[in-house]
Amino acid sequence: MTSGPSAFIPSKEMLKEGPDQDILIESFLSLGRVDHITMVMALHHAYLSCFLRTQHALFELDGPLPHHWRHYIAIMAAARHQCSYLVQQHSAGFLEAGGEESWLSGLEHAPTKLRSLQTLNKLLAHRPWLIAQQHIQELVCPGAEPRWSLAELIHAVILMAHAHSLCSFVWGCGIKPEPDHIGGYTFAPHSPSRLSHSPHSPLADGVMEVEVLMKRMVELQQQQLQQQEEEEEECTQEEMVTRFERERSESIPTGTDMFASHSFMLRLVEDPGFRYEDFAPRGEQAPPTMRAQDYSWEDHGFSLVNRLLPDMGQLLDEKFQVVSDLTYHRMAMHEGVDTYTLRKALWNYIHCLYGIRYDDYDYGSVNVLLERSLKVFVKTVACHPEQTTARVYCSFWRHFRHSEKVHANLIVMEARLQAALLYPLRAITHYMR
Repeated sequence: MTSGPSAFIPSKEMLKEGPDQDILIESFLSLGRVDHITMVMALHHAYLSCFLRTQHALFELDGPLPHHWRHYIAIMAAARHQCSYLVQQHSAGFLEAGGEESWLSGLEHAPTKLRSLQTLNKLLAHRPWLIAQQHIQELVCPGAEPRWSLAELIHAVILMAHAHSLCSFVWGCGIKPEPDHIGGYTFAPHSPSRLSHSPHSPLADGVMEVEVLMKRMVELQQQQLQQQEEEEEECTQEEMVTRFERERSESIPTGTDMFASHSFMLRLVEDPGFRYEDFAPRGEQAPPTMRAQDYSWEDHGFSLVNRLLPDMGQLLDEKFQVVSDLTYHRMAMHEGVDTYTLRKALWNYIHCLYGIRYDDYDYGSVNVLLERSLKVFVKTVACHPEQTTARVYCSFWRHFRHSEKVHANLIVMEARLQAALLYPLRAITHYMR
């Protein structure tokens, strides 16, 4: 294990890549401390600034939910991914906000109204495409007991999705427990060889991977430009759908799923065996695809959130936009690189894993730009974050800077957050009609 805030990133590398001091001061003044998440995110200060504003609004500013409830909802969400880091962090926030300590010893001690979120919580964490209008109805319709208002529910949904996606970042960056975290560990007990030893490939292999990726990006960009000039589609719509389905149902192996033996977290989870499941191969019964043209964040989700929870849509939108646009025009040892096609492939691959398809995107690009070890990392962090190991982190982009790998984690986190939110937002939209 390394010293510093991350088990995967050596402290000297963190210092070399230079977190922005002003943003760390801003974080300290806002939170009263600079936690490990902030220290790692500070490698990308434009993003961190948005993240801190959103998190502050979710947990601290005026809103429909009591402050201690907000932290308890985040605890319930983080427990689904066995993330003791966030469970402990929000347990402290819960108690500071005046929450009853007994609630932390098990769900049965929490109010019925909070416990009624359990089904939505597990679907949102693992299979959000199953969320339907009926789940919303059961919580908000006049006969529901206890009844949630739509404003309360949208706040709760965003808190849960925020915590789920932040679990992806915590696990994906190997965030270590804070000095004052007592008891559990951020990482499930793997054998020392899986956690401590990263695969060491010859330097030449890493350089070769970068060169191949550079070449593929340039070729893909040239092809796209050529198609625009010729105003011709490269393939039929049917072929585009086929390529999407191929990516969605591709078998990417991830680690063995096992619930960590932290009894304090098991007491905060209902149905711990419920996890992400791969989509069935084409031809078998699979969940229907959500076409981005039918329901998207830009055209539908943004306005709904802003209507029910003023300003939150704007904050989330800024965060999504900052991640989408974030670039330093470099890749490993190369400067002056246009990384747009690579960032777009990452974002769309994560949405693909969550069953969201863009009609105007050629999913063949995903296979060209994302090699298998990167896909393994992305799928693990986006869908099974608790299975992330140092080996999975070290095996992709072996010649890239750690800040670039953190950048990839930010894309995973935000793409996952947006994808997961779209399903309950669509269900709420249907309920309101």
